[in-house]
Amino acid sequence: MSPAVAPVLKPNFTWPSGIRGALSLTFDDSRPSQVEQGVPLFDRFGVHATFYVMPEAVRQRQAAWHQAVATGHEAAAHTLSHPCTCNFGFSSSRPQSLEGMTLDMMEAEITESNQQIEDLVGVRPVSFAYPCGQKFVGCGEQLRSYVPLIARHYLTGRGWRDEYFNAPDRCDLAQLAGVEFDGLDFAEVRPQIDQAAATGNWLVLAGHDIGSETRSQMTKIATLEAICAYCRDPANGIWLDTVGAIGAYVRQARAK
Repeated sequence: MSPAVAPVLKPNFTWPSGIRGALSLTFDDSRPSQVEQGVPLFDRFGVHATFYVMPEAVRQRQAAWHQAVATGHEAAAHTLSHPCTCNFGFSSSRPQSLEGMTLDMMEAEITESNQQIEDLVGVRPVSFAYPCGQKFVGCGEQLRSYVPLIARHYLTGRGWRDEYFNAPDRCDLAQLAGVEFDGLDFAEVRPQIDQAAATGNWLVLAGHDIGSETRSQMTKIATLEAICAYCRDPANGIWLDTVGAIGAYVRQARAK
């Protein structure tokens, strides 16, 4: 993974007192390890994370997800069926690939997902993550961006495998950069956190499973523990919070 690259210009933006930059820890697909391993870890440190959930997976562990939301974690949206490009092999087993969808079909996914999440955990999502980081429906001359739909229905939309920070004074909240940190040690993540803080930016890290094993799409417990401990030190000046909380502050600050 290429490291995030800080913008040349520092944002013209004021964070809360004592804060130099921001960080959000985010996880996709509402995988069981997130509530089994991740939520207890974050609760131990008093840290809140953002989980981009899918209703069917939440339904299977509804009580655990409901408790996670009750303790301050963010239940965000990730569609109903996780549609991605037909070029991925796993897309052949999905009801629809992005190339076969229309904006109306995607909007139906979004609105139904929002309603089911609200029914399951009691909150309506304000944040969204693009499945596979892909932001289109259709193909060829019929291809359309669905970023405007996300801007209409959510406060924020997050990408995947991006290589830059989010400049709070000018970033598109509907297209926040998400930097992958599955499999990384703290020594690999810390330079990005420090660089975001030094330049006054917002780093959004994106992972999947949470555990100690070494395998694909696994965010390491040791890395998360080190991140939480590092960001809790006021001397480092890092605001670690959910995408929804930081996004709301950014929007409000830019409106002044």
